[in-house]
This record gives sequence, C-alpha cells and structure tokens, in this order.
Amino acid sequence: MQHKFACLFTIILSIILTQGKANAQEVLTLQDAIKTALERNYDIKLVSNNLEIDRNNVNVANAGLLPALGATLNNNNTIQRSSQTREGVVTTRNNAHGSTLNYGVALNWTVFDGFGMFARYDQLKEFQNLGESNLQLQIVTTVANVINNYYNLVQQQYQLRALLSAIDISRFRVRTAQSRFTIGKAARLEVLNAQVDLNTDTTNLLRQQELYRNTQIQLNEILAQDVNASYRVIDTITIDNQLDLGQLTNQALGQNPSLQAALVSRRIAELDLKQVKANRYPTIGVTTGYNFNRSESALGFATLNTGRGFNYGLSASVNIFNGFLQRRNERNAAISIDNAQLDYERVRQSVNAQLAAAYQTYLTNLSLVKLEENNQKIAKQNLDITLDKFRLGSITQIEVRDAQLNFVNASVRYSNAQYQAKLAEIALKEITGTINL
Repeated sequence: MQHKFACLFTIILSIILTQGKANAQEVLTLQDAIKTALERNYDIKLVSNNLEIDRNNVNVANAGLLPALGATLNNNNTIQRSSQTREGVVTTRNNAHGSTLNYGVALNWTVFDGFGMFARYDQLKEFQNLGESNLQLQIVTTVANVINNYYNLVQQQYQLRALLSAIDISRFRVRTAQSRFTIGKAARLEVLNAQVDLNTDTTNLLRQQELYRNTQIQLNEILAQDVNASYRVIDTITIDNQLDLGQLTNQALGQNPSLQAALVSRRIAELDLKQVKANRYPTIGVTTGYNFNRSESALGFATLNTGRGFNYGLSASVNIFNGFLQRRNERNAAISIDNAQLDYERVRQSVNAQLAAAYQTYLTNLSLVKLEENNQKIAKQNLDITLDKFRLGSITQIEVRDAQLNFVNASVRYSNAQYQAKLAEIALKEITGTINL
C-alpha cells in the first residue's frame, strides 16, 4: 500500500511540475493570435489570391473597349514540275521553284456594340466587389474561430486550476487520514476512501490536460503554425454586456458580409440583362492595317508580283431575327434578377433570425454568469468552513468530499457560463460583421 501511495504521489508531483512549467511559458494574447491568423491562415490566403485575380480582370481591354493589334507572316515555297502552253508552244520546267511571302499588321476595333462593353466593365468591378465581400466573410469567420478556440483555452485553463486545487485538498485528506489511522483514531477504510478520491481527481486532471492540449493543437491549425507549439493564454474572460439588439440589427444590415455579397450578386444579374439587351443594337467596327505581298513563280505571264500598302474599312452587323432567342434570353436574365432579389431577402431573413436567436442566448448566458459566479462564492465559503471543521475532526470525510465536489463543479459551471456568454457575444458580432480585428 505504501508503494502504491508513493507511485501515486510521484504522478501527482509530475503533474504539478508540468503545470509549473506551463506557467513559465510565454503568454499568447488574443491580439497576437488574431494577427498571426490574418497573416498565415491558408483559407484567407486562398480567398485573397482569388480577389487578386478579380482585381487583375478589371481593365478596359478585358471588357472589350480597346482595339486588338496583331501581326502576321506567311512564307510558302514550292518545288514542282511545271508545264505551260502559249500560242502552241509548250514550255516545261523541272524542279521549278515558286514562293509567296505575305506579312503585315492589322488593327480591329469594335467601336459600338450596344453599350455591352460598358456593362461588362461595370460587371468586372462588381466581381471585384464580390471577391472583397468573400474575403471579408472569410476573415470574419476565421477571426471568430480564433476567438472561440482562444477563450475555450481560457476556460479550460481555469478548470485545470480548479482540478489542481481539488488534488491539493485530496492530498491533504490522504495525509490526515493516514495520520489518524496511525494513531488509531480512524479506520483503514477512511484512508482507502481518501486515496480513491485522490486517484479520481488525478484522472480528471489528466483528462482535462488532454482536452486542453487538443484544443491548443486546433488553434495552432487555424493559426497555420507549428501544431506542437505550446503557450499559455490569459486568465480572464471579458464579456461585453452592453450589446443592444436594435443597434446590432442596423449594423448587420450594413456590414454583414453575406448580405453584402447578395447585394453585389443582384447588381451582377442586372448588368447581365444590360449585356443581353445590347444584342438588339448594331455592332460597328473599324479595321486598318499594312500589308506586303510577294509572289514568285518559274512560269507564267508574270514571274514576280509584289504589293504593299495600307488598308482600312468599316463593318457593321445587326441581328434582325434569330428565332425569338433574343426575347428568351432577356426573359431569362430578368428572372435571374428576380432570383438574386429573392436570395437577398432570404439572406436578410436568415440574418435577422440568427441575430434574434443569438441575442436571446446572449441574454440568458449573461444571467447564468451572474448566477454561477454567486454560486461559486457560496461553494468556496462552504468548502473553507468544511475544511476548518475537518481539521478539528468534527465532520466526516464524506462531508468534506461533498463540499469539495460542490466547489469544483461550481467552478467548472462558472467558467463554462463565462465561455458560453463569450461565444454568444462573438456570434452576435460575427453576424453583424463587427468583430474587432
């Protein structure tokens, strides 16, 4: 039995030393965690690259507003047996060489297409705006995940301290029971019960340390840093208890990234309709260029022909009838605008519903924080009084254990209530797009 107790004491000592080593680690602040995520998170980088593509696409050439200038060169050569009859005289050439050479530059420019090119240019800008909304949504989502995981570590760190205090009390009970048994004032059962409780508390601590470490690994993954990185976090959870539903609703309507993306999608659909309607108008283009031609043959009236010079012209085309496809395309584009409007209203309704539900959760958790804080204070007072009586030998170990468990459970509920209230606050700010970056 003494050997088992010595092994148990060694395990507990190593846990305490490990916790002491953790306390000496560098503290990771929430601001540093968010900064690291914004710089390294892979999802943010991917969306940022897509936005960069959208920005590169916004130019007048991509919209068709600028002319196209190209150069060509063709050089063809022949070797063949040629025969020519002229005024009854046949002339034959074996291995007769011939060649043609053409080169030049040409400019083509569509100067009018029913204003479709201007609609395309505006649409490219809207695609950039949509990319910016998507990036904002990804940033808000990532920051919310960082804050959630960070404060999860804070409340788990608090629970670790509560479990460590429980182990201290259990060790005190084991020592007291052993002393009472040695002098004959307690039975062996009291010592065994105290050791069982110490084993139980040690198991709970090990499980909590495992959960803490796994949560830390999850946060490291979001931060895109070494998953084995270890650090401490702050000791307190600060909750903003001044949020107002009316103000949050106004902020959501103006800043929610999903709502902003739905608005941009509707504008894109409207510009699609403009491009479709542009097909009703004529398309006018101009062409010009410079060409050089050279043709050489072994036989013929002219064995060498050359030419060079400028050319220019004007082209125009208009769709007169295409089987009512134009009317069908316009109707489909109009339906797409209606769908975009319906999608915006759906997203708005969803945002309002999420906001109302999250705000109710927020109010409930604020009340629970106050209740559990008071409950923990009562449990702590009860535990102190119980331990004083236990030192005097006026109460049993079962009563001490009950007071001990009540304090640990009250501490866990208090930290969890704080964490849940913080999650509700973060959810509200995520919906409104007002998370402090």
